Amino acid sequence: MRRPRPLVFLARGNAALTRRAARHSGLSAVVLRWSRTRRRYEREGILVEEPALQRAEEECLSDADRREARRLRAGEAHARADRRHVEDFARAVRHRYPGCPEGVDVEIAERACERHSGRVGRTAAAKALADEAVDLAVRAHVRHRHTRYDQYLMSGWERDDARTRVQTEVEELLAHWREGERATPR
Repeated sequence: MRRPRPLVFLARGNAALTRRAARHSGLSAVVLRWSRTRRRYEREGILVEEPALQRAEEECLSDADRREARRLRAGEAHARADRRHVEDFARAVRHRYPGCPEGVDVEIAERACERHSGRVGRTAAAKALADEAVDLAVRAHVRHRHTRYDQYLMSGWERDDARTRVQTEVEELLAHWREGERATPR
């Protein structure tokens, strides 16, 4: 019977190395840590046999250039897709709000569709160019850029109170934009 070799720790962060080391190791274990703040276990890395880790490192070194080129191509493809999404979103803003000042549609789309922002433009509804997603993005833009909403927040107002205070201004400007009138922002 073969005696298992001692295991070495491989920290998370390099998916290719982790995948290869686990594949070459006869014995491996996932190392987890309990996160009190997130209230769940989080992966810290894996334990693998040392020869398996060395073999995986050699494989990663041998094709590092190819993987880097693939990563760059994927990044470029994501950037093109993001640009198309912003253009489509801006077109949807223009369609729903024909009176929106020139260039503001693109500004709204860029802000709403920022990558990793958690904003409405990154949702599935926005990617489908749903009217409600477009409306939410335009409403947020008007609230922040064309009213005193941010000043109210900075002076200590509660969010709901500040929104209620600027609601009429927001609705008036949105009505102008919907009707196709070239309204000048306040």
